[in-house]
Amino acid sequence: MSSHSLKNRSPAGFLEAWDDLVGPRGLPALAPRRGRKPRVPLTQVLPTLTFHVLQDAGTLAEHLFQLFRTPLADSPWSDRRLRLPWEIFDELMRRALRPRATRRHREAFWRGWRLVGLDGTQFSLINTPQVTATVEKARTRRGRAAFAKITTVVLLEIGLHNPLAAGVGRQGESEWALAQRLLAQLPKRALLLADRLYGVSAFAQVAQTACQRVGSHFLLRASRSVKPRVSRRLADGSRLVGLPVRAPRNPNRIVAWLEVREIRVQVRRPGGRARELRLWTTLRDPRTAPALELARVYASRWDHELYFRELKRQLRRTALLQSHTVETGAQEIAAMVLASAVIAHERARAATDQIPALRVSFSQVLNVVRGMWLFFGPFDDVFTDQQKTQVIRRGRALIRRSLTGPRRPRTCPRAVRQPVTRWPRLMQPESIEAPWQFQIV
Repeated sequence: MSSHSLKNRSPAGFLEAWDDLVGPRGLPALAPRRGRKPRVPLTQVLPTLTFHVLQDAGTLAEHLFQLFRTPLADSPWSDRRLRLPWEIFDELMRRALRPRATRRHREAFWRGWRLVGLDGTQFSLINTPQVTATVEKARTRRGRAAFAKITTVVLLEIGLHNPLAAGVGRQGESEWALAQRLLAQLPKRALLLADRLYGVSAFAQVAQTACQRVGSHFLLRASRSVKPRVSRRLADGSRLVGLPVRAPRNPNRIVAWLEVREIRVQVRRPGGRARELRLWTTLRDPRTAPALELARVYASRWDHELYFRELKRQLRRTALLQSHTVETGAQEIAAMVLASAVIAHERARAATDQIPALRVSFSQVLNVVRGMWLFFGPFDDVFTDQQKTQVIRRGRALIRRSLTGPRRPRTCPRAVRQPVTRWPRLMQPESIEAPWQFQIV
């Protein structure tokens, strides 16, 4: 077997996996510029950044040498990254992030609809002079936050934890604004799941327009602040309601009514307190979309939170981004999203009819592919094609055996260990050194 056919059969090395991720469209091109040609071309910068966030240790210069045998000191990397326009990363994510689930991945679909989640999170930046001079820290009830944040919103293929699109708030954009932009990249025949932040009339109107354009639907958890107008009750207990759409600059004026189906269901565990769940959906027919089934489908939205945990605590085991500016921090987030797409592709390949993709351990897949990428990187020319094929097969078999246990049906009460008190915030610590004094009273 030739090396070329081996790459086409299974992308075992990182550069092969990168080519498979980027696809036939290739990398976006930089605008022509004057001056000296950069020492590190774009075709090496982008894969190196993604490879870097996938590693436990090492610098960008070391990982560049590992991938391309290009010697470079650490200092030129900062200048090279600062000169990269964000549009390159934005376009790269548009080209690389796409649906991966097939009919073989049954957990990624419900009645033929692809399950897609929309949610946001925040990443903390290091307190460098460049960051503190450009980003204002958020105010909390205990004072200013410890670190500046970058808001990130991801459109996620729920069944595979595969990102379909991502928006990064480099200029302080809110989660709400970023989410509305991502609706333009909603795939065909999808069921969009989102939490209460998006369960308002204004977002439902924008989401309905985006869904109608590609033949999709949404399932939103309704905000308690919206009071709908009941139009008609349906046979399964759900009802058609009208949502008031208000003028942007005059909330007291209703400009239109948006008709959706509202589902109210009580959720409880044995021995626990019942909670009411209110959902809005554009799937209006109770025969093809039963209310109780939709309520159970909405529970899978929690997988979006698990995806963010994989991104923050398993892919990068640091509390802060390692970049020193807002722009390079946004690049690091984009590289993390692209890296998670690579891992999602490996998990999807390991899944079978009996083993869902999310039962394949994210951390174990990451460890296995790191070893395979090292094997097929610096030592690629040492081994024969037959030995490489054996390594690929054993690696795939190890991934298929790296399964997590079935999820336990449990819940935890929403509470804090120590409520906020009126004690003043400790700004400058001080201590007193003196012997204890005792007095009988």
